[in-house]
Amino acid sequence: MGVTGFRGRVVALAVLIATAVVAVLVVVSHVLLSRVTDADANALARTRAEAVAANVAVRGGRVVLIESGNEALDTVAWVYADGHLVDGIVPGNVLDRVEALAGSGQSQTTTVGRYLLYAQPIRLEGHRVVAVVRVDLTPYETSEQRSLAMALILGGISILLAGVVAHLMVGRALRVVHEMAALADDWGDHEPGRRFDLGVPRDEFGELGRTLDRLLDRIDKALADERRLTDEIAHELRTPLTALRGEAQLAQLSGHHVAPESVLTEVDRLNTAITTILSAARTRIDGGTRCDLGAAARQAIAGRSIELAIPADVDVAVPTELVVAVLSPLLENGLRHASSRVWVTARIQPQGIAIDVLDDGPGFDPAEVDRVFEAGVTSGDGYGLGLTVARRLAASAGVAVRAIADGHGRVEVTFPTA
Repeated sequence: MGVTGFRGRVVALAVLIATAVVAVLVVVSHVLLSRVTDADANALARTRAEAVAANVAVRGGRVVLIESGNEALDTVAWVYADGHLVDGIVPGNVLDRVEALAGSGQSQTTTVGRYLLYAQPIRLEGHRVVAVVRVDLTPYETSEQRSLAMALILGGISILLAGVVAHLMVGRALRVVHEMAALADDWGDHEPGRRFDLGVPRDEFGELGRTLDRLLDRIDKALADERRLTDEIAHELRTPLTALRGEAQLAQLSGHHVAPESVLTEVDRLNTAITTILSAARTRIDGGTRCDLGAAARQAIAGRSIELAIPADVDVAVPTELVVAVLSPLLENGLRHASSRVWVTARIQPQGIAIDVLDDGPGFDPAEVDRVFEAGVTSGDGYGLGLTVARRLAASAGVAVRAIADGHGRVEVTFPTA
Protein backbone atom coordinates (compact mmCIF):
# COMPACT_ATOMS: atom_id res chain seq x y z
CA MET A 1 0.00 0.00 0.00
CA GLY A 2 2.86 2.36 0.84
CA VAL A 3 4.75 1.60 -2.39
CA THR A 4 1.58 1.92 -4.47
CA GLY A 5 0.74 5.21 -2.80
CA PHE A 6 4.25 6.55 -3.39
CA ARG A 7 4.18 5.48 -7.03
CA GLY A 8 0.75 7.05 -7.46
CA ARG A 9 1.94 10.33 -5.96
CA VAL A 10 4.99 10.45 -8.23
CA VAL A 11 2.90 9.64 -11.32
CA ALA A 12 0.32 12.25 -10.34
CA LEU A 13 3.08 14.83 -9.87
CA ALA A 14 4.59 13.96 -13.26
CA VAL A 15 1.19 14.24 -14.94
CA LEU A 16 0.52 17.55 -13.19
CA ILE A 17 3.86 18.99 -14.29
CA ALA A 18 3.39 17.69 -17.84
CA THR A 19 -0.10 19.20 -17.95
CA ALA A 20 1.19 22.59 -16.79
CA VAL A 21 4.01 22.53 -19.36
CA VAL A 22 1.67 21.47 -22.17
CA ALA A 23 -0.86 24.15 -21.20
CA VAL A 24 1.80 26.84 -21.27
CA LEU A 25 3.17 25.63 -24.61
CA VAL A 26 -0.32 25.44 -26.16
CA VAL A 27 -1.23 28.94 -25.01
CA VAL A 28 2.09 30.42 -26.15
CA SER A 29 1.97 28.66 -29.51
CA HIS A 30 -1.65 29.74 -30.09
CA VAL A 31 -0.84 33.36 -29.26
CA LEU A 32 2.19 33.32 -31.57
CA LEU A 33 0.19 31.67 -34.37
CA SER A 34 -2.58 34.27 -33.95
CA ARG A 35 -0.05 37.06 -34.30
CA VAL A 36 1.45 35.44 -37.37
CA THR A 37 -1.95 34.99 -39.05
CA ASP A 38 -2.95 38.53 -38.18
CA ALA A 39 0.28 39.80 -39.67
CA ASP A 40 -0.30 37.72 -42.82
CA ALA A 41 -3.86 39.01 -43.17
CA ASN A 42 -2.72 42.62 -42.74
CA ALA A 43 0.11 42.10 -45.23
CA LEU A 44 -2.36 40.67 -47.78
CA ALA A 45 -4.67 43.64 -47.23
CA ARG A 46 -1.86 46.14 -47.80
CA THR A 47 -0.73 44.28 -50.90
CA ARG A 48 -4.21 44.42 -52.37
CA ALA A 49 -4.57 48.09 -51.50
CA GLU A 50 -1.22 48.88 -53.15
CA ALA A 51 -2.25 46.90 -56.23
CA VAL A 52 -5.46 48.90 -56.47
CA ALA A 53 -3.64 52.20 -55.88
CA ALA A 54 -1.23 51.44 -58.69
CA ASN A 55 -4.14 51.25 -61.15
CA VAL A 56 -5.88 54.50 -60.14
CA ALA A 57 -5.42 57.52 -62.41
CA VAL A 58 -7.08 60.80 -63.45
CA ARG A 59 -8.57 60.89 -66.92
CA GLY A 60 -10.42 63.93 -68.15
CA GLY A 61 -10.62 65.32 -64.66
CA ARG A 62 -12.19 62.14 -63.40
CA VAL A 63 -10.69 59.44 -61.18
CA VAL A 64 -10.80 56.10 -62.98
CA LEU A 65 -9.33 52.61 -62.55
CA ILE A 66 -7.02 51.86 -65.46
CA GLU A 67 -7.49 48.08 -65.30
CA SER A 68 -11.01 47.44 -64.14
CA GLY A 69 -11.79 44.21 -65.96
CA ASN A 70 -11.00 42.00 -62.96
CA GLU A 71 -14.40 41.21 -61.53
CA ALA A 72 -12.82 39.32 -58.62
CA LEU A 73 -11.30 42.54 -57.34
CA ASP A 74 -14.66 44.28 -57.55
CA THR A 75 -15.92 42.20 -54.62
CA VAL A 76 -12.84 42.69 -52.41
CA ALA A 77 -11.54 46.13 -53.38
CA TRP A 78 -13.35 49.47 -53.79
CA VAL A 79 -12.17 52.92 -54.74
CA TYR A 80 -13.78 56.07 -53.42
CA ALA A 81 -13.01 59.47 -54.98
CA ASP A 82 -14.21 62.66 -53.39
CA GLY A 83 -16.71 60.70 -51.27
CA HIS A 84 -18.21 58.68 -54.15
CA LEU A 85 -17.66 55.05 -55.10
CA VAL A 86 -15.93 54.97 -58.48
CA ASP A 87 -15.10 51.29 -58.75
CA GLY A 88 -16.22 47.98 -57.16
CA ILE A 89 -19.41 46.56 -55.76
CA VAL A 90 -19.76 46.87 -51.96
CA PRO A 91 -21.81 44.10 -50.27
CA GLY A 92 -24.65 45.38 -48.17
CA ASN A 93 -23.41 43.76 -44.94
CA VAL A 94 -20.23 45.86 -44.95
CA LEU A 95 -21.44 48.97 -46.80
CA ASP A 96 -21.66 51.20 -43.74
CA ARG A 97 -18.20 50.25 -42.47
CA VAL A 98 -16.63 50.65 -45.91
CA GLU A 99 -18.12 54.10 -46.38
CA ALA A 100 -16.98 55.10 -42.86
CA LEU A 101 -13.43 54.00 -43.66
CA ALA A 102 -13.49 55.79 -47.01
CA GLY A 103 -14.87 58.96 -45.41
CA SER A 104 -12.15 59.07 -42.75
CA GLY A 105 -9.47 59.54 -45.35
CA GLN A 106 -6.94 57.78 -43.12
CA SER A 107 -5.05 54.50 -43.27
CA GLN A 108 -6.77 52.19 -40.81
CA THR A 109 -7.93 48.61 -40.26
CA THR A 110 -11.11 47.16 -38.81
CA THR A 111 -12.77 43.76 -38.54
CA VAL A 112 -16.35 43.02 -39.50
CA GLY A 113 -17.47 39.49 -38.74
CA ARG A 114 -15.04 37.18 -40.50
CA TYR A 115 -13.63 39.94 -42.73
CA LEU A 116 -10.72 42.33 -42.33
CA LEU A 117 -11.28 45.80 -43.91
CA TYR A 118 -8.31 48.03 -44.72
CA ALA A 119 -8.44 51.61 -46.01
CA GLN A 120 -5.45 53.26 -47.70
CA PRO A 121 -5.45 56.87 -49.00
CA ILE A 122 -4.20 57.39 -52.58
CA ARG A 123 -2.41 60.63 -53.46
CA LEU A 124 -3.88 62.21 -56.55
CA GLU A 125 -3.61 65.97 -57.18
CA GLY A 126 -6.89 67.69 -56.71
CA HIS A 127 -8.78 64.65 -55.52
CA ARG A 128 -9.30 62.81 -52.25
CA VAL A 129 -9.08 59.10 -53.14
CA VAL A 130 -9.28 56.12 -50.76
CA ALA A 131 -8.93 52.44 -51.64
CA VAL A 132 -10.73 50.02 -49.32
CA VAL A 133 -9.97 46.27 -49.52
CA ARG A 134 -11.42 43.22 -47.83
CA VAL A 135 -9.61 40.05 -46.69
CA ASP A 136 -11.52 36.90 -45.75
CA LEU A 137 -10.22 35.68 -42.36
CA THR A 138 -11.86 32.24 -42.58
CA PRO A 139 -8.73 30.39 -43.85
CA TYR A 140 -6.63 31.95 -41.10
CA GLU A 141 -9.14 31.10 -38.38
CA THR A 142 -9.45 27.56 -39.73
CA SER A 143 -5.67 27.21 -39.65
CA GLU A 144 -5.57 28.47 -36.07
CA GLN A 145 -8.31 26.07 -34.99
CA ARG A 146 -6.60 23.12 -36.63
CA SER A 147 -3.29 24.06 -35.07
CA LEU A 148 -4.94 24.41 -31.66
CA ALA A 149 -6.68 21.04 -32.00
CA MET A 150 -3.42 19.39 -33.08
CA ALA A 151 -1.56 21.00 -30.17
CA LEU A 152 -4.20 19.77 -27.72
CA ILE A 153 -4.06 16.24 -29.15
CA LEU A 154 -0.26 16.17 -29.03
CA GLY A 155 -0.35 17.67 -25.55
CA GLY A 156 -2.76 15.00 -24.34
CA ILE A 157 -0.53 12.30 -25.82
CA SER A 158 2.50 13.90 -24.15
CA ILE A 159 0.74 13.97 -20.77
CA LEU A 160 -0.26 10.33 -21.16
CA LEU A 161 3.29 9.36 -22.13
CA ALA A 162 4.66 11.32 -19.14
CA GLY A 163 2.36 9.38 -16.81
CA VAL A 164 3.30 6.02 -18.38
CA VAL A 165 7.03 6.77 -18.33
CA ALA A 166 6.85 7.99 -14.72
CA HIS A 167 4.94 4.84 -13.74
CA LEU A 168 7.50 2.58 -15.43
CA MET A 169 10.55 4.47 -14.14
CA VAL A 170 9.28 4.66 -10.57
CA GLY A 171 8.32 0.98 -10.72
CA ARG A 172 11.81 0.09 -11.92
CA ALA A 173 13.45 2.24 -9.24
CA LEU A 174 11.26 0.77 -6.51
CA ARG A 175 11.95 -2.72 -7.79
CA VAL A 176 15.68 -2.09 -7.49
CA VAL A 177 15.22 -0.67 -3.99
CA HIS A 178 13.05 -3.66 -3.02
CA GLU A 179 15.60 -6.12 -4.35
CA MET A 180 18.46 -4.37 -2.54
CA ALA A 181 16.48 -4.31 0.71
CA ALA A 182 15.59 -8.00 0.32
CA LEU A 183 19.24 -8.90 -0.31
CA ALA A 184 20.37 -6.86 2.69
CA ASP A 185 17.74 -8.55 4.86
CA ASP A 186 18.78 -11.99 3.66
CA TRP A 187 22.46 -11.25 4.14
CA GLY A 188 21.80 -9.92 7.63
CA ASP A 189 20.20 -13.26 8.56
CA HIS A 190 22.37 -15.76 6.69
CA GLU A 191 25.49 -14.06 5.29
CA PRO A 192 26.38 -11.11 7.52
CA GLY A 193 29.72 -10.75 5.76
CA ARG A 194 28.20 -10.01 2.33
CA ARG A 195 28.18 -6.42 1.11
CA PHE A 196 27.11 -4.55 -2.03
CA ASP A 197 30.52 -2.84 -2.35
CA LEU A 198 29.36 -0.44 -5.07
CA GLY A 199 32.31 1.87 -4.55
CA VAL A 200 32.03 5.64 -4.60
CA PRO A 201 28.32 6.50 -4.94
CA ARG A 202 27.47 7.96 -8.35
CA ASP A 203 23.70 8.07 -7.93
CA GLU A 204 20.94 7.47 -5.38
CA PHE A 205 21.26 3.69 -5.73
CA GLY A 206 24.94 3.97 -4.86
CA GLU A 207 24.01 5.99 -1.78
CA LEU A 208 21.43 3.35 -0.85
CA GLY A 209 23.98 0.58 -1.30
CA ARG A 210 26.49 2.37 0.91
CA THR A 211 23.81 2.99 3.56
CA LEU A 212 22.78 -0.66 3.53
CA ASP A 213 26.44 -1.69 3.78
CA ARG A 214 26.78 0.49 6.86
CA LEU A 215 23.64 -1.03 8.36
CA LEU A 216 25.00 -4.53 7.67
CA ASP A 217 28.28 -3.51 9.31
CA ARG A 218 26.40 -2.38 12.39
CA ILE A 219 24.35 -5.59 12.43
CA ASP A 220 27.54 -7.63 12.11
CA LYS A 221 29.13 -5.63 14.92
CA ALA A 222 26.01 -6.01 17.07
CA LEU A 223 26.08 -9.78 16.54
CA ALA A 224 29.76 -9.86 17.44
CA ASP A 225 29.09 -7.77 20.53
CA GLU A 226 26.24 -10.10 21.46
CA ARG A 227 28.49 -13.13 21.17
CA ARG A 228 31.21 -11.37 23.14
CA LEU A 229 28.71 -10.32 25.81
CA THR A 230 27.46 -13.90 26.04
CA ASP A 231 31.02 -15.13 26.54
CA GLU A 232 31.64 -12.50 29.20
CA ILE A 233 28.44 -13.29 31.07
CA ALA A 234 29.22 -16.99 30.84
CA HIS A 235 32.59 -16.27 32.38
CA GLU A 236 31.02 -14.32 35.24
CA LEU A 237 28.50 -17.06 35.96
CA ARG A 238 31.07 -19.81 35.63
CA THR A 239 33.15 -18.47 38.54
CA PRO A 240 30.62 -19.21 41.34
CA LEU A 241 29.60 -22.46 39.63
CA THR A 242 33.23 -23.58 39.61
CA ALA A 243 33.49 -22.76 43.30
CA LEU A 244 30.33 -24.79 44.05
CA ARG A 245 31.63 -27.73 42.04
CA GLY A 246 34.99 -27.56 43.84
CA GLU A 247 33.29 -27.59 47.24
CA ALA A 248 31.20 -30.57 46.23
CA GLN A 249 34.18 -32.53 44.86
CA LEU A 250 36.23 -31.75 47.96
CA ALA A 251 33.43 -32.99 50.18
CA GLN A 252 33.10 -36.11 48.05
CA LEU A 253 36.79 -36.92 48.31
CA SER A 254 37.02 -36.23 52.03
CA GLY A 255 33.76 -37.96 52.90
CA HIS A 256 32.41 -34.85 54.59
CA HIS A 257 29.28 -32.89 53.86
CA VAL A 258 29.48 -29.59 51.97
CA ALA A 259 29.60 -26.58 54.29
CA PRO A 260 26.26 -24.76 53.98
CA GLU A 261 27.86 -21.34 54.41
CA SER A 262 30.17 -21.69 51.43
CA VAL A 263 27.41 -23.09 49.23
CA LEU A 264 25.04 -20.25 50.20
CA THR A 265 27.76 -17.68 49.57
CA GLU A 266 28.42 -18.92 46.06
CA VAL A 267 24.72 -19.28 45.34
CA ASP A 268 24.21 -15.69 46.50
CA ARG A 269 27.00 -14.56 44.21
CA LEU A 270 25.43 -16.42 41.30
CA ASN A 271 21.97 -15.07 42.08
CA THR A 272 23.29 -11.52 42.43
CA ALA A 273 25.06 -11.72 39.06
CA ILE A 274 21.96 -13.05 37.29
CA THR A 275 19.69 -10.49 38.95
CA THR A 276 22.00 -7.63 38.04
CA ILE A 277 22.22 -8.74 34.40
CA LEU A 278 18.45 -9.10 34.09
CA SER A 279 17.74 -5.82 35.81
CA ALA A 280 20.17 -3.93 33.59
CA ALA A 281 18.87 -5.65 30.45
CA ARG A 282 15.21 -4.96 31.26
CA THR A 283 15.72 -1.34 32.22
CA ARG A 284 14.51 1.15 29.62
CA ILE A 285 16.51 4.36 29.52
CA ASP A 286 14.38 7.32 28.46
CA GLY A 287 14.14 11.02 29.09
CA GLY A 288 12.31 10.51 32.39
CA THR A 289 14.76 8.01 33.95
CA ARG A 290 16.70 9.42 36.90
CA CYS A 291 18.04 8.51 40.31
CA ASP A 292 19.88 10.03 43.28
CA LEU A 293 23.55 9.35 42.57
CA GLY A 294 24.57 9.52 46.24
CA ALA A 295 21.90 7.03 47.33
CA ALA A 296 22.80 4.65 44.49
CA ALA A 297 26.51 4.89 45.36
CA ARG A 298 25.80 4.10 49.04
CA GLN A 299 23.81 1.06 47.89
CA ALA A 300 26.78 -0.08 45.79
CA ILE A 301 29.13 0.31 48.78
CA ALA A 302 26.83 -1.89 50.88
CA GLY A 303 28.74 -1.69 54.17
CA ARG A 304 32.26 -1.82 52.76
CA SER A 305 34.93 0.38 54.24
CA ILE A 306 34.90 2.98 51.49
CA GLU A 307 34.86 6.75 51.82
CA LEU A 308 32.11 8.54 49.88
CA ALA A 309 32.20 12.23 48.95
CA ILE A 310 29.28 12.96 46.63
CA PRO A 311 27.27 16.20 46.91
CA ALA A 312 23.65 15.87 47.99
CA ASP A 313 20.77 16.09 45.55
CA VAL A 314 22.76 15.11 42.49
CA ASP A 315 20.55 13.26 40.00
CA VAL A 316 21.71 11.30 36.96
CA ALA A 317 19.70 10.08 33.96
CA VAL A 318 20.16 6.35 34.60
CA PRO A 319 18.33 3.93 36.90
CA THR A 320 19.66 2.99 40.33
CA GLU A 321 20.23 -0.64 39.27
CA LEU A 322 22.62 0.43 36.52
CA VAL A 323 24.59 2.73 38.84
CA VAL A 324 25.00 -0.16 41.31
CA ALA A 325 25.90 -2.60 38.50
CA VAL A 326 28.61 -0.28 37.20
CA LEU A 327 30.08 0.89 40.52
CA SER A 328 30.09 -2.45 42.39
CA PRO A 329 32.84 -4.20 40.37
CA LEU A 330 34.89 -0.99 40.35
CA LEU A 331 34.69 -0.79 44.14
CA GLU A 332 35.60 -4.47 44.48
CA ASN A 333 38.56 -3.97 42.16
CA GLY A 334 39.71 -1.00 44.27
CA LEU A 335 39.43 -2.99 47.51
CA ARG A 336 41.38 -5.82 45.94
CA HIS A 337 44.34 -3.66 44.92
CA ALA A 338 44.30 -0.92 47.60
CA SER A 339 46.98 -0.74 50.23
CA SER A 340 44.72 0.73 52.90
CA ARG A 341 42.17 3.10 51.47
CA VAL A 342 39.43 3.32 48.82
CA TRP A 343 37.35 6.45 48.30
CA VAL A 344 34.79 7.83 45.85
CA THR A 345 34.53 11.46 44.74
CA ALA A 346 32.26 13.30 42.30
CA ARG A 347 32.86 16.16 39.88
CA ILE A 348 30.26 18.09 37.91
CA GLN A 349 31.34 18.50 34.29
CA PRO A 350 29.63 19.92 31.19
CA GLN A 351 29.13 16.44 29.77
CA GLY A 352 27.77 14.93 33.00
CA ILE A 353 28.66 13.86 36.54
CA ALA A 354 32.12 12.28 36.76
CA ILE A 355 32.61 9.74 39.59
CA ASP A 356 36.18 8.77 40.51
CA VAL A 357 36.76 5.42 42.25
CA LEU A 358 40.24 5.76 43.76
CA ASP A 359 42.55 3.58 45.84
CA ASP A 360 46.07 4.00 47.21
CA GLY A 361 47.37 0.90 45.45
CA PRO A 362 50.00 0.77 42.68
CA GLY A 363 47.44 1.78 40.06
CA PHE A 364 47.33 0.84 36.41
CA ASP A 365 50.23 0.31 34.03
CA PRO A 366 49.88 2.93 31.26
CA ALA A 367 50.58 0.26 28.65
CA GLU A 368 47.87 -2.03 30.04
CA VAL A 369 45.31 0.57 31.05
CA ASP A 370 42.57 -0.83 28.79
CA ARG A 371 43.15 -4.49 29.53
CA VAL A 372 41.37 -4.27 32.86
CA PHE A 373 38.12 -4.25 30.89
CA GLU A 374 38.93 -7.29 28.75
CA ALA A 375 37.20 -10.63 29.19
CA GLY A 376 38.82 -12.88 31.78
CA VAL A 377 39.58 -10.13 34.28
CA THR A 378 37.50 -10.64 37.43
CA SER A 379 36.80 -8.45 40.39
CA GLY A 380 38.17 -10.63 43.10
CA ASP A 381 35.56 -12.00 45.49
CA GLY A 382 32.97 -9.57 43.93
CA TYR A 383 29.24 -9.39 44.22
CA GLY A 384 27.94 -9.30 40.68
CA LEU A 385 29.37 -8.51 37.25
CA GLY A 386 32.99 -8.23 36.22
CA LEU A 387 34.52 -5.08 34.83
CA THR A 388 34.00 -6.13 31.21
CA VAL A 389 30.27 -6.72 31.48
CA ALA A 390 29.83 -3.63 33.68
CA ARG A 391 31.54 -1.44 31.09
CA ARG A 392 29.43 -2.88 28.29
CA LEU A 393 26.20 -2.29 30.20
CA ALA A 394 27.36 1.23 31.01
CA ALA A 395 28.10 1.96 27.36
CA SER A 396 24.61 0.79 26.34
CA ALA A 397 23.15 3.52 28.61
CA GLY A 398 25.55 6.27 27.52
CA VAL A 399 27.75 5.94 30.63
CA ALA A 400 31.49 6.30 29.98
CA VAL A 401 33.95 4.18 32.00
CA ARG A 402 37.72 4.46 31.71
CA ALA A 403 40.78 3.55 33.76
CA ILE A 404 43.37 6.27 34.36
CA ALA A 405 47.06 5.59 34.96
CA ASP A 406 48.21 8.35 37.35
CA GLY A 407 50.30 6.41 39.87
CA HIS A 408 47.35 5.13 41.92
CA GLY A 409 44.23 3.16 41.20
CA ARG A 410 41.68 5.40 39.52
CA VAL A 411 38.64 4.61 37.40
CA GLU A 412 36.43 7.41 36.09
CA VAL A 413 32.71 6.91 35.40
CA THR A 414 30.75 9.69 33.71
CA PHE A 415 26.96 9.56 34.16
CA PRO A 416 24.64 11.76 32.08
CA THR A 417 22.89 14.44 34.10
CA ALA A 418 19.14 14.16 34.58
